[in-house]
Amino acid sequence: MKDIFSVGGVPEHFNLPWHLALQNGKFNEAGLKVQWTDYSGGTGAMASDLRENKLDIALLLTEGAVADIIKGGNYKIAGLFVESPLIWGVHVHADAPFHKMADLPDKTFAISRYGSGSHLMAFVNARQEGWNPEKLQFEIVGNMDGAREALASKKADAFMWEKFMTKPLVDRGEWRRIGECPTPWPCFVAVVRNDISAKYPEAVQKILEIARESCNQLKNNNDAVTLIAKHFQLAEEDVAIWFRDVKWAQNNTLKKEILTEVMDSLHKLQIIDKTVSPEALCNSLCRLT
Repeated sequence: MKDIFSVGGVPEHFNLPWHLALQNGKFNEAGLKVQWTDYSGGTGAMASDLRENKLDIALLLTEGAVADIIKGGNYKIAGLFVESPLIWGVHVHADAPFHKMADLPDKTFAISRYGSGSHLMAFVNARQEGWNPEKLQFEIVGNMDGAREALASKKADAFMWEKFMTKPLVDRGEWRRIGECPTPWPCFVAVVRNDISAKYPEAVQKILEIARESCNQLKNNNDAVTLIAKHFQLAEEDVAIWFRDVKWAQNNTLKKEILTEVMDSLHKLQIIDKTVSPEALCNSLCRLT
């Protein structure tokens, strides 16, 4: 058995079940040692650490995982983690002269890094808005703190991020949210490095099962909204809206058409130069239907 399984995800409400499972000793009870790392840099940062063998398992944005696997990532999808879409907010600084989406087609978007969700979704948003994606300009900012500095200093004009995590900045008057862009597909997948899934499939499966059990326990916890709001310093009324609509996956089942839709969208936006079979994106733990 592997000494420690390293797992990574964004420091957001979606991943609180992992923290609760760790706090409650659920992995230890199963004879598994799991080490969690928060990635404020998002999917792009995790993909980099997967490639450098610093991570074993990660919770990545679906579009980011698909794009990176096709580009040679050393990991595959084990299944969905969150079935509901992610609602991306389009944010500008409160002092910026932009008040509607039509003000932004030729402006600079802050992104955490190339290949990240904030990068890929800028293209998806451009297509939905009828803009020319080739005219998009980017400023790499690393994370939310970097985005705050970039918008304040006018190095970037807009920033896309999950709207509930950025709402405190909007409520304080630092940013304005002038638009929203839901992902057209389930937002998070669980991915596993190829050598790990090949050598420890049963352990990885158990880790994912424990995490999903924790998701179900949180969903059925009457105090969940208060718990999430306190942990992430969010307003309870905002958490209540998010919590009502979020849906964590119950197992490793994944529909082929979801992956096909993601690939088709990324290909049309020239983010990937080819599409592959859904099977080529997934490991043996994933049950494609």
